[in-house]
Parts: sequence; structure tokens; C-alpha cells
Amino acid sequence: MSSSKYKLLAYIGLGVMTLIVGLSFIFVKIGLESSNTWDLLAHRFSAAFVAIAVLKLSGVIKTQRKSLRDWMPILGVSLLYPILCFAFQTLGLEHSTASYAGIIYALIPVFTLIGGSIFLKEKTSGLQKVGIAISVLGLIYISLRNTSGEQGQSPWGGILLLLSVLSFVAYYMAGKKIMQRHSSLGLTSAMITFGFIIFNLIAIVRHASNGSLAIFFEPMGKISFVYSVLYLGVLSSVVSSFLSNYALKYISTANVSIFNNISPLISIVGGVVFLRETLYLAQIIGAILVLLGVIMVLGFKPKK
Repeated sequence: MSSSKYKLLAYIGLGVMTLIVGLSFIFVKIGLESSNTWDLLAHRFSAAFVAIAVLKLSGVIKTQRKSLRDWMPILGVSLLYPILCFAFQTLGLEHSTASYAGIIYALIPVFTLIGGSIFLKEKTSGLQKVGIAISVLGLIYISLRNTSGEQGQSPWGGILLLLSVLSFVAYYMAGKKIMQRHSSLGLTSAMITFGFIIFNLIAIVRHASNGSLAIFFEPMGKISFVYSVLYLGVLSSVVSSFLSNYALKYISTANVSIFNNISPLISIVGGVVFLRETLYLAQIIGAILVLLGVIMVLGFKPKK
């Protein structure tokens, strides 16, 4: 197969991955209709763990031996992502809408740039700084208008989603060197395994403490919950990682990042179309400011 065909397949895979990630907030909301945050996360990572185990047994993922010295930093960054990131995300979606979550997650490039400038001493251009200010202004505008009475959702939802975004950015900052020392597939496998252990432990301890362990499995009797868990665990957690890794072999990271920033738009539109969520005027204005700032952050990089 020619290199152009490999590149075409990479772009197709990247498009599919963008759609999967963009719709993931919708499936979290569907899952939360039948379960609580901790049970949903436990079942989600159980599905992801089974998928990873099948891929390991089939030889798709090669098992690499790691020393205790290798494992400690991996466990450290895994606390940020997936543990804190997905915990804050799912808790936030209990008090918010999928479309609003899409707006908050659109800020990832902005906070990544801020973190890179502060902690990694990466240079930023003047227009990028303006873009950061515009995006933050958009977020502040939404937050000031986003009261329970006015827009039907708790301010805690936005705070928790913002903490999820910050956890992801912190993971990226802390894990940059670790990513260079280990294969991305190996890291994905380790992080999913860690998430599987932690979230199941939390869920089981919570149920065992109040004698409701049987309730842990009740949502599995609902087909909508099963679809949600399979989508989040297999497609969103495992398949999207493989598609992203494949794309990075043939497409520049700059182009991949552009595709990644389409996902929040899909979340916003998907929430309105599939969940019949209302997108208020304040959210539309704030979203425009956030996206305008993100475009400036991505488009006006400092000259080398």
C-alpha cells in the first residue's frame, strides 16, 4: 500500500476518533441516568480493561516488563489521568449538560499553553496571549451568567469540569518525559488497568459500607446503560487511543491537534441534537469567545 493511502486511512481514523471523543459526553449523560458516578466509572473501566486484556492475549499489545522505578512515575501521572480527570468529568456532568462540558473542554489548548509557558518555559506570541485572554473572558462570562435559576444547572458542574480540564493539562505537563520513555500503547494499557483497579475499589467499598453491593450490578440490566459502558470503555477509552496513535505515525501533531479541537464542537451540537439540551444565549456568546481564543492560540504560534 502506498504512503498516500496510509495517510488517507490515518485521516479517516482521525475523523472517526474525533467523532467518538466528541460524543462521549452524551454517553456519560446516558449512563448517569441509570447509575451514579463511581459505578459508571467502575463499569466503564472494566469494559476497557477487558478490551485491553483481549488485545494483549491476541498479541496486538506487547507486554513490556517494567521495574518499580518505571512504575512509580506512571502511577503518579495516572492519578491525574485517568483518575482525577474522569472523576471530575463524570461528577461535573451530573450537574451540567454535555454541550456545556464541550465548551469547557474547548479550553484545553489554552490551559496547555499557559501550563507550558509557566512550567516548561515554552514561548508564546503576543497574539496567543490575546487569544488566552479572550478564551478566559468567554469562560468568565458564561460562569457569571450560569446560575441555577437562569440556565437550569448548578455552578458546581462548571467548577468540576474545569478541574477535570486542569487535571488533564497537569497530566500532559507531568507526563511529557514519561511519554518519551515508554510506548503510548503500553502507557494506555497501564493507565486503564490502574483506572480499573481504583474505580472498582471505590465503587465496591461504597456499596459494601452500606450493604448495597447487589445494586452495583443492577444498571447492567438496562440496555441503554450497557451501550453507554461499551461506548465509553471500548470505543472512547481504547479504540480512540489506537486511532490516535496510528494517525500520529502519518500525520503531523499540528494537524492532529486541529482534529482534537473539533471534538468539543461535536459535544456541543450533540448535546443539543441528541439530548435535547438548551443552549442559552450566554453560552453561545461565551462559546464563540472561547473558540475564537482557541483559534488564535493554535494559529498564531511564535516564529522560530
